[in-house]
Amino acid sequence: MSTERPEGLSQQPANIARQPPDDRRVSEPAGDRKASNDAAHHEAIVLVRGESIREQEPKSTPKEKSPQEEVSEANVKMQSRLPVLDDDAEVGVQKEQTVIRDGKADITFTGKLLASAAPPSAPKGQWQEYRAYETDAGKHVFSKVTRNVLAEQQDTHEAKIYDPVAHSVPSQLLRSARDLARAHPFTWADAAVDFFGYDPLAKALYRKLGSQFEKHIS
Repeated sequence: MSTERPEGLSQQPANIARQPPDDRRVSEPAGDRKASNDAAHHEAIVLVRGESIREQEPKSTPKEKSPQEEVSEANVKMQSRLPVLDDDAEVGVQKEQTVIRDGKADITFTGKLLASAAPPSAPKGQWQEYRAYETDAGKHVFSKVTRNVLAEQQDTHEAKIYDPVAHSVPSQLLRSARDLARAHPFTWADAAVDFFGYDPLAKALYRKLGSQFEKHIS
């Protein structure tokens, strides 16, 4: 009886090892596999010289909201009424007046408000108010107030007093004769121009004060 085996039934080579079943993969619960897949979306593996380095993907941080700026309710109301000012009805009324000045003593006197001016609107939330007063003693007081609707931006107050005695003829005699010949006496209108200038708001104030602020030529 022949012991030879058919050629097609040759044994498997001894050096080929059977691959053992992947027990870890089989036994891994479905939930763990999902967690592993989710973690793969947030990590990137980089090979550097044979070592694996896990880089965490940057997470987007929400933008911080800027705090809302507080506004002054009183100034918002004044802004809504521009160019009308609270004391417009007091123009020409003789009364006790108080003009605020920053960094100096406030000015108090008995007199009247000659005129005031404010812009027609303040789209950026800031505007100026110009006023001119006359005291019972014939002096003039000029006031410039800068207002802002933001509560953290405080209003600013400037003021100037014009005293005709300080600009009388004896005081001008101290100037040279040449200067006196070509210059007119310094008036309260000149003092107003020195203080307010010639911006559009100042010109609106001058139109209310009178024709002495106009330049006449022959």
